[in-house]
Amino acid sequence: MKLSKSLANCRTIRRYLLIFTAVSLLLLPLSLVYLVWNEQLQKIRGFEDINQTRLPLIPEYAVQTLTSQEMLQVEQRMDQRRERLKDKCSAYGLDVLGHDSWHTPNTWEFLVNKKYHIIWCNVFKAASSSWMFNFNVLAGYSPSYLRKTKKILLNLARERYPRVSLDELREAQNDSLTFIIARNPFERLLSAYRDKMVFALPYSFHDKLGRSIVRNYRKKPSLVARAPNTKYPSFPEFVNWLLDQVKRGSFIDMHFVAATSFCTPCLIRFDMILKFESLTEDQLYLIEKTGLKRVIAPVWRNMGKGGRKTHEIQHQFYAQLTRHEMLELYEYYKYDFELFDYDIQEYLQVARPDESSGSPTATNN
Repeated sequence: MKLSKSLANCRTIRRYLLIFTAVSLLLLPLSLVYLVWNEQLQKIRGFEDINQTRLPLIPEYAVQTLTSQEMLQVEQRMDQRRERLKDKCSAYGLDVLGHDSWHTPNTWEFLVNKKYHIIWCNVFKAASSSWMFNFNVLAGYSPSYLRKTKKILLNLARERYPRVSLDELREAQNDSLTFIIARNPFERLLSAYRDKMVFALPYSFHDKLGRSIVRNYRKKPSLVARAPNTKYPSFPEFVNWLLDQVKRGSFIDMHFVAATSFCTPCLIRFDMILKFESLTEDQLYLIEKTGLKRVIAPVWRNMGKGGRKTHEIQHQFYAQLTRHEMLELYEYYKYDFELFDYDIQEYLQVARPDESSGSPTATNN
Protein backbone atom coordinates (compact mmCIF):
# COMPACT_ATOMS: atom_id res chain seq x y z
CA MET A 1 0.00 0.00 0.00
CA LYS A 2 2.77 2.42 1.00
CA LEU A 3 4.72 1.48 -2.14
CA SER A 4 1.71 2.29 -4.33
CA LYS A 5 1.37 5.73 -2.68
CA SER A 6 5.05 6.51 -3.22
CA LEU A 7 4.83 5.57 -6.91
CA ALA A 8 1.77 7.76 -7.33
CA ASN A 9 3.54 10.73 -5.70
CA CYS A 10 6.56 10.25 -7.95
CA ARG A 11 4.35 10.23 -11.06
CA THR A 12 2.65 13.44 -9.88
CA ILE A 13 5.96 15.19 -9.25
CA ARG A 14 7.29 14.05 -12.64
CA ARG A 15 4.13 15.34 -14.32
CA TYR A 16 4.57 18.81 -12.73
CA LEU A 17 8.22 18.86 -13.70
CA LEU A 18 7.32 18.09 -17.31
CA ILE A 19 4.70 20.87 -17.32
CA PHE A 20 7.17 23.34 -15.78
CA THR A 21 9.83 22.42 -18.36
CA ALA A 22 7.38 22.79 -21.24
CA VAL A 23 6.22 26.22 -20.01
CA SER A 24 9.83 27.34 -19.50
CA LEU A 25 10.77 26.29 -23.01
CA LEU A 26 7.78 28.19 -24.34
CA LEU A 27 8.51 31.38 -22.36
CA LEU A 28 12.27 31.49 -22.98
CA PRO A 29 12.01 32.52 -26.65
CA LEU A 30 9.34 35.07 -25.75
CA SER A 31 11.62 36.52 -23.06
CA LEU A 32 14.50 36.77 -25.51
CA VAL A 33 12.26 38.48 -28.06
CA TYR A 34 11.14 40.98 -25.43
CA LEU A 35 14.70 41.76 -24.35
CA VAL A 36 15.84 42.34 -27.93
CA TRP A 37 12.76 44.44 -28.70
CA ASN A 38 13.24 46.54 -25.56
CA GLU A 39 16.91 47.16 -26.35
CA GLN A 40 16.06 48.26 -29.89
CA LEU A 41 13.26 50.48 -28.60
CA GLN A 42 15.67 52.22 -26.25
CA LYS A 43 18.08 52.84 -29.10
CA ILE A 44 15.32 54.20 -31.31
CA ARG A 45 14.44 56.65 -28.55
CA GLY A 46 18.08 57.67 -28.36
CA PHE A 47 19.05 55.84 -25.19
CA GLU A 48 21.30 52.93 -24.34
CA ASP A 49 21.96 51.15 -21.09
CA ILE A 50 25.47 51.36 -19.69
CA ASN A 51 26.78 49.33 -16.77
CA GLN A 52 23.14 48.48 -15.97
CA THR A 53 22.58 51.97 -14.49
CA ARG A 54 19.81 52.80 -16.95
CA LEU A 55 21.62 56.09 -17.57
CA PRO A 56 20.27 57.60 -20.81
CA LEU A 57 23.01 58.22 -23.35
CA ILE A 58 22.91 60.72 -26.19
CA PRO A 59 23.52 58.97 -29.55
CA GLU A 60 26.98 59.57 -30.98
CA TYR A 61 25.58 61.41 -34.01
CA ALA A 62 23.83 63.95 -31.75
CA VAL A 63 26.82 64.78 -29.53
CA GLN A 64 27.96 68.40 -29.81
CA THR A 65 31.68 69.16 -29.46
CA LEU A 66 34.17 72.01 -29.86
CA THR A 67 37.20 71.90 -32.13
CA SER A 68 40.66 71.73 -30.56
CA GLN A 69 41.18 75.41 -31.34
CA GLU A 70 37.86 76.34 -29.76
CA MET A 71 38.69 74.29 -26.66
CA LEU A 72 41.97 76.19 -26.34
CA GLN A 73 40.23 79.56 -26.70
CA VAL A 74 37.67 78.70 -24.01
CA GLU A 75 40.42 77.41 -21.72
CA GLN A 76 42.21 80.75 -22.05
CA ARG A 77 38.96 82.56 -21.18
CA MET A 78 38.54 80.39 -18.11
CA ASP A 79 42.08 81.21 -16.97
CA GLN A 80 41.42 84.94 -17.39
CA ARG A 81 38.16 84.73 -15.44
CA ARG A 82 39.79 82.88 -12.56
CA GLU A 83 42.60 85.43 -12.45
CA ARG A 84 40.18 88.34 -12.41
CA LEU A 85 38.13 86.68 -9.69
CA LYS A 86 41.23 86.16 -7.56
CA ASP A 87 42.43 89.76 -8.06
CA LYS A 88 39.05 91.36 -7.32
CA CYS A 89 38.42 89.16 -4.30
CA SER A 90 41.74 90.31 -2.87
CA ALA A 91 41.16 93.97 -3.80
CA TYR A 92 37.80 94.07 -2.00
CA GLY A 93 38.87 91.91 0.93
CA LEU A 94 36.27 89.29 0.09
CA ASP A 95 38.76 86.47 0.52
CA VAL A 96 38.98 87.20 4.25
CA LEU A 97 36.65 85.40 6.66
CA GLY A 98 34.16 87.56 8.54
CA HIS A 99 30.74 87.53 10.14
CA ASP A 100 28.49 88.86 7.35
CA SER A 101 27.12 87.04 4.30
CA TRP A 102 29.89 88.39 2.05
CA HIS A 103 32.66 86.90 4.20
CA THR A 104 31.11 83.61 5.38
CA PRO A 105 31.34 80.52 3.10
CA ASN A 106 27.85 79.56 1.97
CA THR A 107 27.30 75.97 0.80
CA TRP A 108 23.49 76.12 0.84
CA GLU A 109 22.86 75.92 -2.90
CA PHE A 110 25.73 73.66 -3.99
CA LEU A 111 24.84 70.39 -5.71
CA VAL A 112 27.55 67.77 -5.30
CA ASN A 113 27.56 64.78 -7.64
CA LYS A 114 30.24 62.45 -6.30
CA LYS A 115 29.64 59.76 -8.90
CA TYR A 116 30.45 61.99 -11.87
CA HIS A 117 32.78 64.34 -9.94
CA ILE A 118 30.98 67.56 -10.78
CA ILE A 119 29.85 70.32 -8.38
CA TRP A 120 27.64 73.31 -9.19
CA CYS A 121 26.56 76.37 -7.25
CA ASN A 122 23.07 77.09 -8.51
CA VAL A 123 22.67 80.82 -9.16
CA PHE A 124 18.99 81.28 -9.88
CA LYS A 125 18.15 82.96 -13.21
CA ALA A 126 21.59 82.10 -14.61
CA ALA A 127 20.78 79.04 -16.75
CA SER A 128 19.56 77.38 -13.55
CA SER A 129 16.64 75.55 -15.19
CA SER A 130 18.94 73.98 -17.79
CA TRP A 131 21.49 72.77 -15.30
CA MET A 132 18.93 71.66 -12.73
CA PHE A 133 17.59 69.41 -15.50
CA ASN A 134 21.11 68.11 -16.22
CA PHE A 135 21.90 67.45 -12.57
CA ASN A 136 18.63 65.56 -12.20
CA VAL A 137 19.62 63.40 -15.18
CA LEU A 138 22.96 62.71 -13.49
CA ALA A 139 21.05 61.79 -10.34
CA GLY A 140 19.19 59.04 -12.21
CA TYR A 141 15.92 60.65 -13.28
CA SER A 142 15.05 59.92 -16.90
CA PRO A 143 14.77 62.90 -19.28
CA SER A 144 11.27 61.82 -20.31
CA TYR A 145 10.14 61.83 -16.67
CA LEU A 146 11.69 65.25 -16.06
CA ARG A 147 9.93 66.70 -19.09
CA LYS A 148 6.53 65.37 -18.02
CA THR A 149 6.57 65.77 -14.26
CA LYS A 150 4.73 68.59 -12.53
CA LYS A 151 7.13 68.42 -9.61
CA ILE A 152 9.63 71.23 -9.05
CA LEU A 153 13.02 70.16 -10.39
CA LEU A 154 14.85 71.71 -7.44
CA ASN A 155 12.80 69.59 -5.03
CA LEU A 156 13.52 66.47 -7.06
CA ALA A 157 17.22 67.29 -7.05
CA ARG A 158 17.32 67.76 -3.29
CA GLU A 159 15.98 64.22 -2.86
CA ARG A 160 19.21 62.99 -4.46
CA TYR A 161 21.58 65.83 -3.52
CA PRO A 162 21.47 66.52 0.23
CA ARG A 163 22.95 69.82 1.36
CA VAL A 164 26.58 69.60 2.42
CA SER A 165 28.72 71.20 5.10
CA LEU A 166 31.79 73.23 4.16
CA ASP A 167 34.09 70.34 5.14
CA GLU A 168 32.06 67.90 3.04
CA LEU A 169 32.15 70.27 0.08
CA ARG A 170 35.90 70.76 0.26
CA GLU A 171 36.48 67.03 0.55
CA ALA A 172 34.35 66.43 -2.55
CA GLN A 173 36.27 69.14 -4.42
CA ASN A 174 39.47 67.10 -4.13
CA ASP A 175 38.46 64.93 -7.09
CA SER A 176 35.67 66.99 -8.66
CA LEU A 177 35.24 69.99 -10.96
CA THR A 178 33.37 72.93 -9.39
CA PHE A 179 31.65 75.54 -11.55
CA ILE A 180 29.39 78.57 -11.39
CA ILE A 181 27.45 80.38 -14.13
CA ALA A 182 27.71 84.18 -14.00
CA ARG A 183 25.22 86.59 -15.57
CA ASN A 184 25.03 90.38 -15.77
CA PRO A 185 23.45 91.22 -12.38
CA PHE A 186 20.95 93.72 -13.79
CA GLU A 187 19.93 91.34 -16.56
CA ARG A 188 19.55 88.53 -14.04
CA LEU A 189 17.50 90.74 -11.69
CA LEU A 190 15.14 91.79 -14.47
CA SER A 191 14.69 88.17 -15.52
CA ALA A 192 13.79 87.28 -11.93
CA TYR A 193 11.39 90.23 -11.64
CA ARG A 194 9.51 89.26 -14.80
CA ASP A 195 9.39 85.57 -13.86
CA LYS A 196 8.45 85.99 -10.20
CA MET A 197 6.41 89.21 -10.26
CA VAL A 198 4.97 89.88 -13.72
CA PHE A 199 4.30 86.21 -14.51
CA ALA A 200 3.85 84.94 -10.95
CA LEU A 201 1.58 81.93 -10.60
CA PRO A 202 -1.76 82.91 -9.02
CA TYR A 203 -1.81 82.53 -5.22
CA SER A 204 1.89 81.54 -5.16
CA PHE A 205 4.35 82.99 -2.65
CA HIS A 206 5.66 85.48 -5.20
CA ASP A 207 2.15 86.47 -6.28
CA LYS A 208 1.32 87.34 -2.67
CA LEU A 209 4.64 89.13 -2.26
CA GLY A 210 3.96 91.20 -5.36
CA ARG A 211 0.54 92.26 -4.09
CA SER A 212 2.14 93.25 -0.78
CA ILE A 213 4.66 95.42 -2.62
CA VAL A 214 1.85 97.11 -4.54
CA ARG A 215 -0.03 97.89 -1.32
CA ASN A 216 3.03 99.40 0.35
CA TYR A 217 4.76 101.21 -2.53
CA ARG A 218 2.19 102.26 -5.14
CA LYS A 219 1.17 105.46 -3.36
CA LYS A 220 4.66 106.59 -2.42
CA PRO A 221 5.22 110.16 -3.72
CA SER A 222 8.42 109.21 -5.55
CA LEU A 223 6.68 106.33 -7.33
CA VAL A 224 3.10 107.41 -7.91
CA ALA A 225 3.89 109.11 -11.23
CA ARG A 226 5.37 105.85 -12.52
CA ALA A 227 2.66 103.59 -11.13
CA PRO A 228 0.87 101.42 -13.71
CA ASN A 229 -2.62 99.99 -13.41
CA THR A 230 -1.46 96.43 -12.74
CA LYS A 231 -1.92 93.93 -9.94
CA TYR A 232 1.80 93.21 -9.91
CA PRO A 233 4.42 95.78 -8.86
CA SER A 234 6.03 98.04 -11.45
CA PHE A 235 9.76 97.65 -11.89
CA PRO A 236 10.51 100.86 -9.90
CA GLU A 237 8.20 99.65 -7.10
CA PHE A 238 9.96 96.30 -7.03
CA VAL A 239 13.43 97.90 -7.04
CA ASN A 240 12.53 100.28 -4.20
CA TRP A 241 11.19 97.36 -2.17
CA LEU A 242 14.41 95.40 -2.81
CA LEU A 243 16.59 98.36 -1.83
CA ASP A 244 14.62 98.71 1.41
CA GLN A 245 15.19 95.01 2.12
CA VAL A 246 18.92 95.52 1.65
CA LYS A 247 19.00 98.63 3.87
CA ARG A 248 17.14 96.81 6.66
CA GLY A 249 19.43 93.80 6.43
CA SER A 250 16.40 91.62 5.68
CA PHE A 251 16.51 88.21 4.03
CA ILE A 252 16.87 88.50 0.24
CA ASP A 253 14.96 86.00 -1.87
CA MET A 254 17.25 83.47 -3.58
CA HIS A 255 16.11 84.69 -7.02
CA PHE A 256 17.17 88.27 -6.28
CA VAL A 257 20.20 87.84 -3.98
CA ALA A 258 23.66 88.82 -5.21
CA ALA A 259 25.58 85.81 -6.55
CA THR A 260 28.69 86.85 -4.60
CA SER A 261 26.77 86.50 -1.35
CA PHE A 262 24.95 83.36 -2.46
CA CYS A 263 27.92 81.29 -3.68
CA THR A 264 30.81 83.13 -1.95
CA PRO A 265 33.27 82.52 -4.83
CA CYS A 266 36.04 84.35 -2.96
CA LEU A 267 35.92 81.78 -0.15
CA ILE A 268 35.11 78.60 -2.08
CA ARG A 269 37.26 77.44 -5.00
CA PHE A 270 35.72 77.41 -8.46
CA ASP A 271 37.52 75.59 -11.28
CA MET A 272 35.34 77.08 -14.01
CA ILE A 273 33.39 80.30 -14.36
CA LEU A 274 30.86 80.00 -17.15
CA LYS A 275 29.16 83.17 -18.38
CA PHE A 276 25.67 83.60 -19.73
CA GLU A 277 26.91 85.55 -22.76
CA SER A 278 29.20 82.74 -23.96
CA LEU A 279 27.23 79.90 -22.46
CA THR A 280 26.96 77.65 -25.52
CA GLU A 281 30.74 77.31 -25.87
CA ASP A 282 31.37 77.37 -22.12
CA GLN A 283 28.94 74.51 -21.51
CA LEU A 284 30.45 72.38 -24.28
CA TYR A 285 33.89 72.96 -22.76
CA LEU A 286 32.66 71.95 -19.30
CA ILE A 287 30.87 68.87 -20.59
CA GLU A 288 33.97 67.79 -22.53
CA LYS A 289 36.23 68.27 -19.50
CA THR A 290 33.93 66.22 -17.26
CA GLY A 291 33.62 63.38 -19.80
CA LEU A 292 29.82 63.68 -19.84
CA LYS A 293 29.23 64.60 -23.48
CA ARG A 294 27.03 61.53 -24.08
CA VAL A 295 25.00 62.11 -20.94
CA ILE A 296 24.16 65.83 -20.78
CA ALA A 297 23.86 68.49 -23.46
CA PRO A 298 23.89 72.31 -23.50
CA VAL A 299 20.12 72.56 -23.78
CA TRP A 300 18.58 75.96 -23.05
CA ARG A 301 15.40 75.75 -21.00
CA ASN A 302 13.04 78.45 -19.70
CA MET A 303 14.51 81.11 -21.98
CA GLY A 304 12.23 83.87 -20.80
CA LYS A 305 8.70 84.88 -21.61
CA GLY A 306 7.34 87.26 -24.19
CA GLY A 307 9.65 86.47 -27.12
CA ARG A 308 11.34 89.89 -27.22
CA LYS A 309 15.06 90.54 -27.50
CA THR A 310 16.91 90.88 -24.21
CA HIS A 311 18.44 94.26 -25.09
CA GLU A 312 15.04 95.80 -25.89
CA ILE A 313 13.55 94.50 -22.65
CA GLN A 314 16.52 95.79 -20.62
CA HIS A 315 16.12 99.25 -22.14
CA GLN A 316 12.37 99.33 -21.52
CA PHE A 317 12.55 98.45 -17.83
CA TYR A 318 15.77 100.14 -16.69
CA ALA A 319 14.70 103.38 -18.40
CA GLN A 320 11.98 103.53 -15.70
CA LEU A 321 14.58 103.92 -12.93
CA THR A 322 16.17 107.17 -11.89
CA ARG A 323 19.93 107.46 -11.91
CA HIS A 324 19.88 107.51 -8.11
CA GLU A 325 17.84 104.29 -7.91
CA MET A 326 20.11 102.63 -10.43
CA LEU A 327 23.27 103.55 -8.55
CA GLU A 328 21.79 102.34 -5.27
CA LEU A 329 20.96 99.05 -6.98
CA TYR A 330 24.51 98.92 -8.32
CA GLU A 331 25.90 99.32 -4.80
CA TYR A 332 24.19 96.09 -3.75
CA TYR A 333 25.30 94.15 -6.86
CA LYS A 334 28.70 95.85 -7.09
CA TYR A 335 30.71 92.73 -6.32
CA ASP A 336 28.85 90.73 -8.97
CA PHE A 337 29.70 93.45 -11.51
CA GLU A 338 33.34 93.58 -10.47
CA LEU A 339 34.17 89.92 -9.87
CA PHE A 340 32.58 88.72 -13.10
CA ASP A 341 33.56 91.68 -15.31
CA TYR A 342 30.31 93.50 -16.05
CA ASP A 343 29.71 97.21 -16.59
CA ILE A 344 26.89 99.51 -15.42
CA GLN A 345 27.57 102.33 -17.89
CA GLU A 346 25.15 101.18 -20.60
CA TYR A 347 22.37 101.16 -18.01
CA LEU A 348 23.20 104.63 -16.70
CA GLN A 349 22.79 105.97 -20.24
CA VAL A 350 19.08 105.12 -20.22
CA ALA A 351 18.32 106.13 -16.60
CA ARG A 352 15.80 108.85 -15.83
CA PRO A 353 17.21 112.13 -14.51
CA ASP A 354 17.16 112.50 -10.73
CA GLU A 355 14.60 114.85 -9.23
CA SER A 356 17.14 115.99 -6.62
CA SER A 357 20.90 116.01 -6.22
CA GLY A 358 22.98 113.98 -3.80
CA SER A 359 23.00 110.70 -5.74
CA PRO A 360 25.72 108.11 -5.19
CA THR A 361 28.27 107.70 -7.97
CA ALA A 362 29.48 104.55 -9.63
CA THR A 363 33.15 103.72 -9.65
CA ASN A 364 35.03 102.24 -12.55
CA ASN A 365 37.81 99.79 -11.75
